[in-house]
Amino acid sequence: MTDSAPTAPGGTRTTKDLSRAAASGWLGTAMEFMDFQLYSLAAATVFNQLFFPDVSPAIGLIASMATYGVGYVARLAGAVYFGRMGDRIGRKKVLFLTILLMGGSTTLIGVLPTYATIGIAAPVLLVALRLVQGFGAGAEIAGATVMLVEYAPARRRGLIASLVALGTNSGTLAASGLWAVLLAVLSEEQLLSWGWRLPFLLSFALLLLAVWMRAHLKESPVFEERADVVDGVAVARAEVAATAGSGLEAGLRQRKGKAFLLALGLRFGQAGNSGLIQTFLVGYIATNLAVAEAVPTSALVWGSVLGFAVVPAVGVLGDRFGRRPVYLALTALTVVIAVPMMAVIGTGHPVALSAALVLGLNIGVLGLFSVESAAMAELFGARTRLTQLAVAKEIGGTLATAIGPVLAATFTAVTGHWWPIAAMLIAYSLITFVSAYFAPETRGRDLVRLEDAA
Repeated sequence: MTDSAPTAPGGTRTTKDLSRAAASGWLGTAMEFMDFQLYSLAAATVFNQLFFPDVSPAIGLIASMATYGVGYVARLAGAVYFGRMGDRIGRKKVLFLTILLMGGSTTLIGVLPTYATIGIAAPVLLVALRLVQGFGAGAEIAGATVMLVEYAPARRRGLIASLVALGTNSGTLAASGLWAVLLAVLSEEQLLSWGWRLPFLLSFALLLLAVWMRAHLKESPVFEERADVVDGVAVARAEVAATAGSGLEAGLRQRKGKAFLLALGLRFGQAGNSGLIQTFLVGYIATNLAVAEAVPTSALVWGSVLGFAVVPAVGVLGDRFGRRPVYLALTALTVVIAVPMMAVIGTGHPVALSAALVLGLNIGVLGLFSVESAAMAELFGARTRLTQLAVAKEIGGTLATAIGPVLAATFTAVTGHWWPIAAMLIAYSLITFVSAYFAPETRGRDLVRLEDAA
């Protein structure tokens, strides 16, 4: 890369600016997934005792996991609110606010009084902080993706945008590692009295770093070059005629919808496969196959480590051959391996099923996430890119990950076999295959254009 990296007509950013944007995007996404993973692990292990002690253990666990689920409700609201804000006043301001909301609420969970101290107010405050955390997270990953895509030189968009996918890996591994250390070195009494607070409080250091980085981050050059942005703010539709010429008006008159539906399809396969491979199969292997839960969990950790090589490699392939061919290849390959992968997992052999999980994770989840980062952002026009991307990610992700494990549990309970899981992996992947087939090729697209690519 040269000293300046062209990103839009008339707009340049230095290598230092690009590096700062890349690091900021990676760190923010890592924080999002670290925060959510910290919460999910705490909800599954200690929150039922700390915040819901007056009910049975089973009901306490359900209530604890329900507080985890409300964050996903808030994510969609955050996607709409911050997406519209980012499209109107800039990406930088939104990314600064989302990181503050996410990191601040996570840190406050670490100092929250428990039920034993303040009674019913404790779970109420826990739910409130979870809602704030989810509200901020709703546009974090989309905002980071848009910022990186709009910063990156066209020939390197796929690679640079893939850092968002690496951030998810980093955050999940960091949270899992922190909890693994706590469980290994602390007694149950120490964990319940003060140890559970440490991961949440340690996240404050990351928050300070992320806030500092984003405070010194320059605005997206694409946003600054938009024809509908005047003095740093997008003009309202009613003002277009008085502000710009017919070219701008034509761009704003484009009917929306097709690109959004294509993006939903592209997202659905990746999120659905993730829900099955990273969530459902862990419990299925332990319960139905009587294999120690540590086996699939360790396999997913090793698969995530391998993802640090796979994700940027897929990004490079997308830059070299285009987004559509990579999408089609990855989804077709997932369809081909779904039945053999589940057949191997069905044997219950620890080494074999671990290898199958690692393969499925990197092809059907992380590989798709890598190419998705650039392709979905490129589908949308500059005026509504952040809103449409955030909402598409949240709707597609929530529907797929909420429905998938429930359906898989139902079908496997009825049939007593693994084939419904394979069928669902195939169905999810075919949805994305069809969406990619009908989607336009977006590699190298001029991101300053206001209209969608489809």
